Formats: sequence, C-alpha cells, structure tokens
Amino acid sequence: MHSKQDKLEQFDRLLEIMTELRSKCPWDKEQTFESLRTLTIEETYELADAIIRDDKKEIRKELGDILLHIVFYSEMGSETQDFDIYDVCKGLCEKLIYRHPHIFADVTADNSETVMQNWETLKLKEKGGNKSVLSGVPNSLPALIKAHRIQDKARSVGFDWEHREQVWDKVQEEINEFKAEIAAMDKDKMEAEFGDLMFSLVNAARLYDINPENALERTNRKFTSRFNYLESKTISIGKDLKEMTLAEMDVIWEEAKRNEKNVPLTPKGGF
Repeated sequence: MHSKQDKLEQFDRLLEIMTELRSKCPWDKEQTFESLRTLTIEETYELADAIIRDDKKEIRKELGDILLHIVFYSEMGSETQDFDIYDVCKGLCEKLIYRHPHIFADVTADNSETVMQNWETLKLKEKGGNKSVLSGVPNSLPALIKAHRIQDKARSVGFDWEHREQVWDKVQEEINEFKAEIAAMDKDKMEAEFGDLMFSLVNAARLYDINPENALERTNRKFTSRFNYLESKTISIGKDLKEMTLAEMDVIWEEAKRNEKNVPLTPKGGF
C-alpha cells in the first residue's frame, strides 16, 4: 500500500487540479451546487451498483467520482468564502472523535448496538444538530430505506418491541386490514394499508438483522436472471413469449431455477 506522504501528495494534486479546472474549464466554471446535486446522486447509485457486483476496480473508480464531487463542492464553497476542504475535513474529524467517546474518551461500548445508541444520543446533543429523533432522516431517501432508518432511529431511544417475535402479530394484523380493504375495493385505503403492511415487514426485517433493501435487490436480481433465461430460451426454440401459455412458461421457469441452484445470486461478501 502507499505511504501516508504519497496519499497526501495525491490529495494535494487533486485540489490543485480542481482549482485549475474551476478557473479555466468552461463547463466546470458554470457548475453550481444545484447543477451538481443530481449528478452526485447518480454517482452514488453507480457506486452502489459496483458494490453489488463486488467489482473492486469499478468501486475504486466510482469512489474517485464521488471524491471529485466532494472536492468540487468544497472549491465552490471556498470561492464564496463559506467553507473549503479544510473546513469539511476538520468538521468531519471533530464529529468522528465526538461520536466515538468509547475510542477517544472514557466511555465503554462493548458491542456495535451500544455504539449506535451512543451515536444517536450524541447527535441529539450536538449544538445546532437535529432537534428531534427523526429529523435526521432525509426526506429524499427512497421509501424502503427511509422506513428502515425511521425504525432504527426510533429503536435508538427505546421505542421498539420488547421481544422481536411480537412483530409477527403486527404483520398479520396489517395483512388482515389490507385484505379487508381489498374486499371493499377502496383504492385509497388499499394503498394506505399496503403501506402499513410494507412498513411492518421492514420492521420485521430490522428485528431479524436483515437489510430490506438488500433483500429486495437480491430478489430483483433473481427474478431478472430467471426471466432473462426464460426469454432467451423461448427465442432459441423459435417461440414468442406473448404466444405461450403460462403453463408453458412455467416449465422453462422451473428449468431456470434448477440451473441457478449452484450459482450464487449475491457477490462475494453479500450486498
């Protein structure tokens, strides 16, 4: 691995390149915080894709793209004298030290659960920090991830089931309420109850230490793999999916399932 000096030299080089681009490149000069915002989101998803594939080369590349955005925002902040990369790094260092008193102070934390509880408690105490337990959950998060974060934050202050098995009664209750609205064919209430059902399932996943986003993505990948097999197989035998019966498609679907039994659906290390 590279020495600390080598790393510092490359980071300094990156800062110099960014300053040069911002002053001379027509495109870079035109960018604003708002114009970069959606691009940053896109880069984050590209990093997530690379992690799912366990593609280390792509992970390195995508991390570079995200680092570029961090340096870009910092450069723009320095131009208006609001902040620069020094302030960004300094603030992060101070936050990490403050939120890890079990490392940098005399607090004891023997497991990750205690660490997370301390983290959330300290966040609420920070000057100028979040005013309520749930205010730290970004509104723009995808709904599935947001549900998990909301529940996790509520748990950090003790709002949780006494025994995780209790969640299944809640899941069954939500299933029954959803089925009742289906019988009544009330579209608005059906949607509301389906949301409650999904929320309870996310809760169950959390209680059993399952990441619901990863679980659903695993199923997405599995379905995609099987459907692609179904599609390619029908083409190879000269048939059209639209002209096949469901029973005929099921035969090939089961074949796809048998063929994937020894093929891992998740990359090494999981999602």
